[in-house]
Amino acid sequence: MNTDTILIVLTFFVAVTAVSFVAQAVALLRMAKTAKEMKERVDVLLPKAEKLIQTAEGVVPKVEKLIQTAESVVPKAEKLINTAESLVADGRTHITEITGRAQEILALAHTQMTRVDELVSDASERAKFQMDRAETALDNTLTRVNDTVHSVQGTVMRPVRELTGVAAGLKAAVGHLLKGNPANVAQVTTDEEMFI
Repeated sequence: MNTDTILIVLTFFVAVTAVSFVAQAVALLRMAKTAKEMKERVDVLLPKAEKLIQTAEGVVPKVEKLIQTAESVVPKAEKLINTAESLVADGRTHITEITGRAQEILALAHTQMTRVDELVSDASERAKFQMDRAETALDNTLTRVNDTVHSVQGTVMRPVRELTGVAAGLKAAVGHLLKGNPANVAQVTTDEEMFI
């Protein structure tokens, strides 16, 4: 396979991986936003449910006290006892209803938080997997580019250096032949001192 083709394919897959990372980041942000909204809703409902439960718990002792008072007055006021019994029955119904609703709210909140946790865990695993794949692809690409650079330097630069050396040798030979006069000792000494 041609190295240009390999580079194009690798570039394509790196781009696809980058797009998938962006898509996963957007999905994670949306999930985080949804989780935050759900938390805010639950946070709003929990104090109300707790107040309702506290109110219901406060009503039960009052109703029981009312029943005791009504029992002491039974011979004098049967009608009052019937009224108290109906209040107790209504109170228990409301307490049962409130408790049932509070339990449903708590169960729903727990289910939603479990779903959010699973989604976040799944997204984290997928993001890690994609990061590992991108890192591996990048490492492979860099290794291949490095190998290609070394190959180019070995095949192109070696002949260039050899030609440069041959040209320098020819230049020195032609210069020496054209010069013709032997160099005097003072000039050779000066030239050697400059070289050193």
